[in-house]
Amino acid sequence: MRPWPLIVSRTLHEFPIFRLRQDVRRSPRTGREHPFLVLDSTDWVNIVPVTPQGNIVLIRQFRHGTASVVWEIPGGMVDAEDETPAHAAHRELLEETGYSAEQVDFLGAVHPNPAIQNNRCHSFVAHHARPTGTQHLDGSEDIAVQEVPWPGVQEMIRSGEITHALVISALFWYARHLARLFPPPLSP
Repeated sequence: MRPWPLIVSRTLHEFPIFRLRQDVRRSPRTGREHPFLVLDSTDWVNIVPVTPQGNIVLIRQFRHGTASVVWEIPGGMVDAEDETPAHAAHRELLEETGYSAEQVDFLGAVHPNPAIQNNRCHSFVAHHARPTGTQHLDGSEDIAVQEVPWPGVQEMIRSGEITHALVISALFWYARHLARLFPPPLSP
């Protein structure tokens, strides 16, 4: 498998959080040119906030794509003024929940949809998350915050209450993190 050479690329439209472009690429197998639509975006972050009691801080908000209220974890875009994705994770956690964390550790990263997007979503765990202030929501955000014990979060995934793919991905990374911290005992 070889990369497809880029023939031409042009921006079709700029939106507040995406830029839509059309790339024309040549198939190395057939030699034919094909147009593709690509959404350019900055990277995103997701944060799994864990309280000193071991609860996960979840959020609920209305999502326009599905026209429904969705369970999520805090997250958002890595802004130009963010020095690193970890800095964006601290900022988004405070803005969306009013919680701060003593430490934020990288869990893993995924491509949200490499077929049409060029960005990555970085997942972090926020240790010892506590309410330290108030939410600082954008005018287009209404977010409810709720702490849920980790077993309850796992059940919410199993039952289909949590359906957001990037949230489930971050929670997968968190489960792997827990498995490294607390490996199962060796059997005799």
